[in-house]
Amino acid sequence: MDAGGEEAKQERHLVLAHKLFLLSHPDLDDLAKVALRSDALDAVKSDGMAPLFESLAAAGVLEPDDALLAEMRARIDEEVRKLDEKIADAEENLGESEVREAHLAKSLYFMRVGEKEKALEQLKVTEGKTVAVGQKMDLVFYTLQIGLFYMDFDLISKSIDKAKNLFEEGGDWERKNRLKVYEGLYFMATRNFKKAASLFLDSISTFTTYELFPYDTFVFYTVITSIITLDRVSLKQKVVDAPEILAVIGKVPHLSEFLNSLYNCQYKSFFVAFSGMTEQIKLDRYLQPHFRYYMREVRTVVYSQFLESYKSVTMEAMAAAFGVTVDFIDQELSRFIAAGKLHCKIDKVAGVLETNRPDARNAFYQATIKQGDFLLNRIQKLSRVIDL
Repeated sequence: MDAGGEEAKQERHLVLAHKLFLLSHPDLDDLAKVALRSDALDAVKSDGMAPLFESLAAAGVLEPDDALLAEMRARIDEEVRKLDEKIADAEENLGESEVREAHLAKSLYFMRVGEKEKALEQLKVTEGKTVAVGQKMDLVFYTLQIGLFYMDFDLISKSIDKAKNLFEEGGDWERKNRLKVYEGLYFMATRNFKKAASLFLDSISTFTTYELFPYDTFVFYTVITSIITLDRVSLKQKVVDAPEILAVIGKVPHLSEFLNSLYNCQYKSFFVAFSGMTEQIKLDRYLQPHFRYYMREVRTVVYSQFLESYKSVTMEAMAAAFGVTVDFIDQELSRFIAAGKLHCKIDKVAGVLETNRPDARNAFYQATIKQGDFLLNRIQKLSRVIDL
């Protein structure tokens, strides 16, 4: 797939949102921020985003420029006047579909210049002029894009619920599949990685939401959410061997090694790839707030997988397998054991790890006994009633 072509289709305000996120990132060097600042200013100027320019200037992200701000505001006023004239003309002289199109044009213009509240208000007006379910869904997608630009999770959640209600009236598969990716992104951004992985995996072969991100970014999200939520068998079937993922996984640095070394139990390679992945996760707008949580979850998965094979193992052997020191393993495992994430104990004197994971078969047996007792009690009570 042509990544460059996909990049061109990405909604430009979401590209801008990512650049603004990077500008506020403490880990990015000043030289990179100079180029980003220039790109952001060009994007804001080309779309005449007066409200955004004003807030960025007030925050010290961009240099204040009163003349530029006044010029952008004048341009907005003039354009809104023209759009209102077109709406009035359509209402007087044309049909319902032309009236709707004129209102939609005004909604899209408010979106373009970054007038969030006016855009949402105008989209509601446009919805009132819209009959077809598919067109109503398209309005919801516009609202979701506004929500993603501002990271307004309340707006995103309500819009997804609204879209699902619309689908009960009808709607085509293409839009339903697009909604899955929007919903998956929402779940990932709100730390529900299990639901995100499920929705992303459902969308691998039907992905068309290039307005959100290119396909290789989608595969990146799919792999990293799957690694911490799927068991080994499911990971192999749905991710490791998935032809759609295999076709593009090489485009994302370290991702193939990250996935395959984990599945193939090559722990030294995994830790090398893992350190390479941390930068990408940290510099991702949707994942960065969950960086520390994700790092913990991945380590839990990999340590659990290693310990699964042993009743007991020396700490030296584990440290050698991971290519780290015994002290590092000691500190790491102590934290995870204390948090209840790993089922093992450390024999510090012998330098041995002993696993004490719950026995699933025994737990099932105990549950069956408990349910059997409950059933017998119910039968005894029932027999007393019948005897009477």
